[in-house]
Amino acid sequence: MGDDRLTYGAAGVDIAAGEKAVELIKQHVRSTFRPEVVGDIGGFGGLFAVDWKSYRDPLLVSSTDGVGTKSLIARLANRRTTIGIDCVAMSVDDIAAQGAEPLFFLDYISVGALVPEEIDEIVAGVAEGCRQARCALLGGEMSEHPGIMAPGEFDLVGFAVGIVERSGVLPQHVQPGDRVVGIASPGLRCNGYSLARAALLDRAGRALDGPAWPGAHHSLADELLTPSVVYAPALMRLSREVAVHAFAHVTGGGIAGNLARVLPDRCDAVVNRGTWEEPRIFAEIQRSGDVVDDEMTHVFNLGLGMLAVVPPGDALSAVDTVRAAGHDAWLVGEVVDGHGRVTVTR
Repeated sequence: MGDDRLTYGAAGVDIAAGEKAVELIKQHVRSTFRPEVVGDIGGFGGLFAVDWKSYRDPLLVSSTDGVGTKSLIARLANRRTTIGIDCVAMSVDDIAAQGAEPLFFLDYISVGALVPEEIDEIVAGVAEGCRQARCALLGGEMSEHPGIMAPGEFDLVGFAVGIVERSGVLPQHVQPGDRVVGIASPGLRCNGYSLARAALLDRAGRALDGPAWPGAHHSLADELLTPSVVYAPALMRLSREVAVHAFAHVTGGGIAGNLARVLPDRCDAVVNRGTWEEPRIFAEIQRSGDVVDDEMTHVFNLGLGMLAVVPPGDALSAVDTVRAAGHDAWLVGEVVDGHGRVTVTR
């Protein structure tokens, strides 16, 4: 009768694998610690000491996001080392867009079957993203979902917390005459992957291990798994050097949908395509899927992952500052009188 007794392992959950995974990821987590981190990993919650006396009227800013179906590309390509950078970027850049400094980050990894080495790869990427963002990886969770997810499947989401002076919360003072600075994204970040897969893999029959396009010296997997840029440090630097009126993180909804979120009702914005370099992958998706322009601009960032709205007199200085921080940038548009709408023109 003992052979018929159920165990957690027989039901699909491997506690020993989880314990091994925790041991593997400890070095990654500790590599992100800031001086404000209290204690070590392994507690029921992460502790972070804030020097409130350094602020006059501080606000905490939080955001949560995931990597969407980019995780499917990572699984199909059997490459999980950079997907964690994407997860960090999605949340920390949301809070940085409101003028906040990212303080700490937590992740949640759900899997069909827990393989410690795969968890180690994912968390290594999360830790790298946190180091780029200069925030601490304060905690996380790993969860096996047998019967819901198949072995090999995973999903990754994150949660970030930052701090900002109330007087520094963005957007503020956006007005006609302001200029729009576009900051480069070399790839899709984490948006539009369902359409990209349908166009490139399903309709065009491209192989992930084949060239990204005819004559390319890198694979389609290399292109689609290009890590998201972590903009937060550059945004903080820009805010110190020029009078930024707004940042717009270009995620779902594209350039127009996200820039409209920071416009007052009395303003429109015009963004001019052709003023920046659009990565070729977007043209490949459009051609392979016969996707119309309006759909492309609504779904994809088209090579601009972040937008900054600045006074006209600070526009060129803003471009130089972003470039000095290591990112390509261009003047791509302006704010005009209107009713809160954004037009993306060719």
